[in-house]
Amino acid sequence: MIRHVIRGARHTVVARMVLALAAVALGAASAGLATADGDTHSAPEPGSVRRLTEAQYRAAIADTFGDDIKIIGRFEPDLRVDGLIAVGTSVVSVTPGGLDQYEHLARGVAEQVTDAAHRNRLVGCAPGPADPSGVKCAATFFARVGRMLYRRPLTSAETGGLARLAIAGGRGLGNFDQGLATALAGMLTSPEFLFRMDRAAGHAVDGYSKAQRLSYLLWNAGPDDALLAAAGAGALDTPDGLAHTVDRMIAAPQFARGVRAFFSDFLALDDMDGLSKDPLLYPAFNASVAADLREQTLRTITDLLVTQRGDYRDLFTTRRIAMTRTLGPIYQVPVARDGWSVHEFPVGDPRSGLLSHASLLALHAHPGRTSPTLRGKAIRETLLCEKIPSPPANVNFAVVQDVNNATLRTTRARLAAHLDDEQCASCHKLTDPLGLGLENFDGAGQFRVAERGDVIDASGSFDQRRFDNAIGLGQIFHDSPKVAACLVATTWRYATGRNITAADAPVVAELDRRFAAQGYRVVDLMRAIAVEPAFYATSPTAGPDVVAARANRKDRS
Repeated sequence: MIRHVIRGARHTVVARMVLALAAVALGAASAGLATADGDTHSAPEPGSVRRLTEAQYRAAIADTFGDDIKIIGRFEPDLRVDGLIAVGTSVVSVTPGGLDQYEHLARGVAEQVTDAAHRNRLVGCAPGPADPSGVKCAATFFARVGRMLYRRPLTSAETGGLARLAIAGGRGLGNFDQGLATALAGMLTSPEFLFRMDRAAGHAVDGYSKAQRLSYLLWNAGPDDALLAAAGAGALDTPDGLAHTVDRMIAAPQFARGVRAFFSDFLALDDMDGLSKDPLLYPAFNASVAADLREQTLRTITDLLVTQRGDYRDLFTTRRIAMTRTLGPIYQVPVARDGWSVHEFPVGDPRSGLLSHASLLALHAHPGRTSPTLRGKAIRETLLCEKIPSPPANVNFAVVQDVNNATLRTTRARLAAHLDDEQCASCHKLTDPLGLGLENFDGAGQFRVAERGDVIDASGSFDQRRFDNAIGLGQIFHDSPKVAACLVATTWRYATGRNITAADAPVVAELDRRFAAQGYRVVDLMRAIAVEPAFYATSPTAGPDVVAARANRKDRS
């Protein structure tokens, strides 16, 4: 019922979005940004605008209105840039089709919030003798929910403008609640909600922007009431106050969600959605298995790194793994109980560590066969932060793809023949030795000892160290300083939403040093970033007060 009113107001919504994003593009931080209701804010700094991901959008709705508000519709796909969706969020764009999708989502949420089943709890007021038009009720509602949706308190001009829009919409529709839904839907299509727009206070962002950066790093969600209160009180502007807040957030249950979000992005586990395999070759693999494989890896990671506060390097050698009955056939493990449990592979089992997780093995393989090249490329780019060029357009893959070759019976043999092409050899020499170390696992991640009757040779070398199989390769990765350094660099990129700049380099180097000194604990790494003054700088080049703050900071770790 509110569709036509929203459509009529759409030009205002689009205009606000265009104004906001144009101000960012032009670097109009000092000029201010006039919104549709006539209020003025300091404009966001150039490069400090990040679109909410689907997960963050969903969290915002649940945190503001409750888990029973359903989000119905499709999202514009999140964009992965240089390996991270977190970096892609800084590519500020919403297509016309994407705006239509956001409008549909907003309309559905707003109608539920104001329906008979939810309005008493979520709105909590109505027009009455003391407030005949309902304008005070509307203003109170928008001030309360706007604080969560915009991740800062609304100005009086903003709440007044939203209340007037709601009352006007209610008159047109003949119903106060529908007018309220109209204005709420406008909020949910506003750039203030859909984008994380930082605002400056000197050379650092302001308190509410600090709260926003903190909450999305540590919780992958917007600030809670306590964090917004700390921002408003100036507690985030002192080293002790910031450290106290960070410690509270790390101790909260939401921190595990934040770590899961980071590793899901880091390992591209979202690509498991829709992953399919040839059902004739891999009958044990299906969509349910793919979903459980993703969850398996995330549960294993959070158990080791968050619950146990373990050493990140042990992720490559641990024999403990989360397990369900669904995954039993993939791992050839009998699982008697329903639900999730912890399985420990015995000594002598061919599996241990992250490199033997079926999620990654299946993700970086073809639908009907393995791919040492894809697996090696993923290892180099994700875990070592190296860039592998894409193959030339005219490469002939016929030899590699011919799984029925009577002479070249194994993948290793076919890849060796492929390396006769000198143009291909330079990249394959980087990727294939690592990927061949995982050849004991088929395209669905199941263990095998032979390919077409020939015993698989999974040996190789990395960093001048030999390995015989995935377990040996995992041990080398455990010991490699490159692997730890890559995690630090990726975590900083995830936190800031950009690639590392020259100004970032000394900060990242210091984080790397401290990561090693503190036992390679991810919890400590995230804490170090959260209290790092450069994390709150308004641009990649730290200003003098940020440098001074870093120099004078008490090291509380």
